[in-house]
Amino acid sequence: MKRRLPLLLGLVLVPGQLACGKRPQSAAPNPPAPAAAPVTPAATASGPRPKTLLRGAVVMTAAGKIYERADVLLEGDQIVAVGPELAAPGDAKIVDLSGKTLTPGIIDTHSHIGVYAAPGLAAHADGNEAIAPNTAGVRAADAYFPQDPQIDRARAGGITTMQILPGSANLFGGRSVTVRLTPGVRSVAEARFPGAPEGLKMACGENPKRVYGQKSGPATRMGNVAGYRDAFQKASEYQRSWTRYRKDHAEWLAKKDKPEPPVIGDDYDDDEPKDGKVGKDGKPAKKKGDEPQPPAVDFALETIVGVLRGEILVHNHCYRADEMAIMLDLAATYGFKIRSFHHATDAYKIADKLAAAGTAASVWADWWGFKAESFDGIRENAALLTQAGARAIIHSDSAVGIQRLNQEAAKAMHAGRRAGIPVSDDQALRWITANPAWALGIDAKTGTLEPGKLADLVVWSGNPFSVYTIAEQVYIAGEQVYVRGSLEPRTDFELGYLPGDLERSTPPLATTNAGSTP
Repeated sequence: MKRRLPLLLGLVLVPGQLACGKRPQSAAPNPPAPAAAPVTPAATASGPRPKTLLRGAVVMTAAGKIYERADVLLEGDQIVAVGPELAAPGDAKIVDLSGKTLTPGIIDTHSHIGVYAAPGLAAHADGNEAIAPNTAGVRAADAYFPQDPQIDRARAGGITTMQILPGSANLFGGRSVTVRLTPGVRSVAEARFPGAPEGLKMACGENPKRVYGQKSGPATRMGNVAGYRDAFQKASEYQRSWTRYRKDHAEWLAKKDKPEPPVIGDDYDDDEPKDGKVGKDGKPAKKKGDEPQPPAVDFALETIVGVLRGEILVHNHCYRADEMAIMLDLAATYGFKIRSFHHATDAYKIADKLAAAGTAASVWADWWGFKAESFDGIRENAALLTQAGARAIIHSDSAVGIQRLNQEAAKAMHAGRRAGIPVSDDQALRWITANPAWALGIDAKTGTLEPGKLADLVVWSGNPFSVYTIAEQVYIAGEQVYVRGSLEPRTDFELGYLPGDLERSTPPLATTNAGSTP
């Protein structure tokens, strides 16, 4: 379910997503001005890589160090040096950031942008395949719309990476995809974060039993858990059948060129008739030495087997502490890990268990009370998780909230401090950078300002935890993709004129698929 707002001349109002069954937000974003030229990712062609020295900012690394005044040197798509008074290479472009603050790009672990595109029409509702409790075979990537105007709004808020998830109608909602917010992409293949593993969206509690309670079930939390067990058991058996097939096939290949001499009276398998007509299953009997045939492919089970192998990361919509504990036990039984619980309003109650399990909690700063399972939410949730040694993450689940994720982290940080929990600025910054990067399996490439990481970063007008601060510049893989007031890409699905258009010599009467004016 998601709220729908009208489309007004001059801007697209961005709906607050309700794909996860929570209350909406009502704030509308400020419209950006059009860009002057298309923006493309950093080139990887041979030749000298462009160098940029970002000089004199407050540098918050999200890696344990905050410099009151320092520089960051970029070469191509990577950070090559961080520290005070770096020597500028002779061919480097120098950008003076005195008085500004530099942080890693913000990463949102939970978004439905692109699968619930604006405007909020039924035709754009592609995030919940609510036809069966287990739809693990569907993929958010197959519905992601890279021209969704909400992407531009998120980028203007400092977001460089986000995980796009199916909704939470089902026990198994399907695979997620992690994308970068690079303007000009034409397909999900171009938007994908390179090398990011896929995720599996699962959901506990009220949502699945509400959707299926009057259908085939589950109608209770008991039914939910029975559905998880059944699916993982079937996936385990499916995995064994493929393991057995691969073993048999490898043996067959090894023997194919070395035929054994025939054994009189034993031409067929022992459990099949010796006359060679039919076997017990009614099919023609196979001679020993025939090529083994693979099991039938089941795409839903393939996804769950990917979880069992550790190749697909579980992102579990789950509010109550008791249900999270049950899911941790289920994961231990079947030998997989839950990468992050999402929403997790009760996570503070089992912070020690989450820390011991190595499971993150993607939470809100202060959303609670919009349904029964969320009534025990507290503002100190993220701070208490951090204090216990667990990985806290501030996520949005909202096309509006994603535009101000830095402010959401600030609210959670100050709530912890008021409760006497000493949350540092660096720890709070990690809630929206390094920790979500880990949850998405991309922390080796992004999430902190360190040499060797991708140059995904944000230039802020001031302290990112101030309500008065705005994102002034955004870089993705070393390429400047947003500059407030001069480089603000918007898609060709934006309607009408925006402030400043009529003052320009060439009004944006036509736009390109890259989302910029000619």
